[in-house]
Amino acid sequence: NYSTMHRRIATRALATAARRAAAASTRKAARSMCTGAALLSRSVAARAAINRAAPIGFSVSKRNMSSGDYPDHQALGMPALSPTMEQGNILKWNVKEGDAVAPGDALCEIETDKATVTFEATDEGYVAKIIIEEGAKDIPVGTPVIVLCEEEEDVGKFADYQAEGAPAAAPAAEAAPAAEATPEPEPTPEPVAAQPAAPAAAQPAAAPAAGGRIFSSPLARKLAAEAGIDLSAVAPGTGPRNRVIAADVVGRMGAAAAAPAATAAAVAAPTGGYVDEPLSNVRKVIANRLLESKSTIPHYYLSVDCKVDSAMALRARLNETSPSKLSLNDFVIKASALALRQVPEVNSSWNGDSIRRYNYVDVSVAVATDNGLITPIVGDADAKGLSTISSTVKDLASRAKENALKPQEFQGGTFTISNLGMFGVKQFSAIINPPQSCILAVGALDKRVVPAEGDDAVGQGFETATFMSVTLSCDHRVVDGAVGAQWLKAFRGYLENPETMLL
Repeated sequence: NYSTMHRRIATRALATAARRAAAASTRKAARSMCTGAALLSRSVAARAAINRAAPIGFSVSKRNMSSGDYPDHQALGMPALSPTMEQGNILKWNVKEGDAVAPGDALCEIETDKATVTFEATDEGYVAKIIIEEGAKDIPVGTPVIVLCEEEEDVGKFADYQAEGAPAAAPAAEAAPAAEATPEPEPTPEPVAAQPAAPAAAQPAAAPAAGGRIFSSPLARKLAAEAGIDLSAVAPGTGPRNRVIAADVVGRMGAAAAAPAATAAAVAAPTGGYVDEPLSNVRKVIANRLLESKSTIPHYYLSVDCKVDSAMALRARLNETSPSKLSLNDFVIKASALALRQVPEVNSSWNGDSIRRYNYVDVSVAVATDNGLITPIVGDADAKGLSTISSTVKDLASRAKENALKPQEFQGGTFTISNLGMFGVKQFSAIINPPQSCILAVGALDKRVVPAEGDDAVGQGFETATFMSVTLSCDHRVVDGAVGAQWLKAFRGYLENPETMLL
């Protein structure tokens, strides 16, 4: 039970601590402190200060104290659930109007630019109004999506509630110009515009001859230029204030020559059927980030073959007693993490005017899902044992395919591993996952005949060995060729002598 003064002091102290924690990249501490500050604060200004200090994925709502005719309530906005998220889709509401909610209750499922994430309540209350309906897409971050009130009997008072910035206000704003434009086409009757061959249709052309200006959209001008049509023959248009729009030009041209793209589609259609699948938010982000990575990061590639017979033999022995069956990929993760400790220059990222070198090793593991590629993180992989790594990867991969990962489980990471060996791919080069500086591409196992090694192999000639090809993609701004080679040497040393990973 805090007094008003105590609340202000506590809020100010917690917000300051949260900013410091966020600046130090301690996400968990910042989130915890911001949560405490949010529960203490009843001030809009204080909540705004906390919002500025809060880490990604945490949203503090705006509390309205008896605004207008509405009782005390909170309008919860679309949260930013990833560093690159600008908008989201509401896939499913888990509550309905009138339901009671408590901190931690799942309000809805949101498709972000990374995955499907649950939006949880941070305060107690009752669902007074669901502003954005289920299935709505491309909702900007911060747009109010739901209203919570404090008393159950107040729920009915929000039936006609309209939040500031809600998309529902957009149609009203767009309707205003349309309403203004409605009376203006009246002097030009519809039948006249529908008679291109009549003499009356040629009369508008007199306006340009007298120096009058024809208002038209850029697309309309482009289509008219490509088709050799004089815009004066199309004016007045059907757009606002008689503006000539693309539909007017298309109508003049005829459906057969609407536009080059339409013509190409018409020609291609008879050759066979096709389906245009709309892009999900995840696929859009994958496309944008990979394009950005490949076009802005100076990639170079280093490949090496690792002899993995010793690792496979150790794996077989450990699986006899390990609670979680180990895979060779678990050894790859562990060897990569230890090599990052040994060559810390690779455990870095480009930061514009600086290079950020991380003091922790979080390995991202690429997992293919129905929605696209996602990279859940094995945190502090260098300090984890093989059995713990194995169980962690299995749990993350399973929940990734069910879209059940939490934001902190796939955001971040200091190094990425992509393994296509299980598909029989011998070798490939992966695209760097920014802002990381390196990614390791792991190929399939390959048995080869090689000269026999060891003292007891003298005179025996040859033996069969199992090799695995790996390729390290590096950002040349951060990792020089010699540094990348040192990392691969350390990685191969751990993988070919796996007992050293247990020391």
